[in-house]
Amino acid sequence: MTGLICAVEFEYEEVLKNLSRRRQVEYGGLIFYKGLLRDRPLVLVASGVGKTNAAHAATLFLEKFRPEMIINFGVGGAYPDSGISVGGIAVADQEIYGDEGVVTPDGFMDMRGMGIPLLSASPGSGLNVNRSRKRLFNKIPIHSMPVKKACRILRKLSFNPGKGPFVTLSTVTGTAARAAELQRRYRAICENMEGASVAHICMLYGVPFLEIRGISNIVEDRDRRSWRLKEAAAECQRAVMGVVSQW
Repeated sequence: MTGLICAVEFEYEEVLKNLSRRRQVEYGGLIFYKGLLRDRPLVLVASGVGKTNAAHAATLFLEKFRPEMIINFGVGGAYPDSGISVGGIAVADQEIYGDEGVVTPDGFMDMRGMGIPLLSASPGSGLNVNRSRKRLFNKIPIHSMPVKKACRILRKLSFNPGKGPFVTLSTVTGTAARAAELQRRYRAICENMEGASVAHICMLYGVPFLEIRGISNIVEDRDRRSWRLKEAAAECQRAVMGVVSQW
């Protein structure tokens, strides 16, 4: 069974429409939808916006439903040099906590610079983090197999996905200067508000993780008039349904 997590309802409404034998399960304050997507077992939830809500939903998901894989999906903003246009599809090959660290007189210092890991676990280690020797700081790796397979499926379905690091932020970027700073620091293609948290929880449980986002805007000086949230959400759902149905 595949698990799907997005932030808000408009990001999953097309998937929900295509879910057969659908039923609701209320658990931990969230509503999960179980059903079949083109004969593939699926569970779907909207976590709420932000890192804490996403981590909460992912933990509930893994404890209650034991999915074989979790896909985090929804809209995101592409950095100007990413090569991805509004309406395009992006796939993460790494997730990065962009806020965690400290601002010093010399600039931003991440958790590695501070010497404090955010995660001490390796893939497949379950929750026994104290016995793990691997320490991770701001960057959460994503296993290459599901990323490569998803990109192959998307290209077969006539998508042209961009692939690269995503940055997860609590504060959405609203200036071109900040966008340039983040893109330079992380060489990232896309930003969002949940992905690193879901990737983090999946790594703790040893469950494969995939992140697919539809690009609603280019990250620059904020102008909501140029954003295409509904169009990006619809395109992302079309991509996710394609991946799930051909996995």
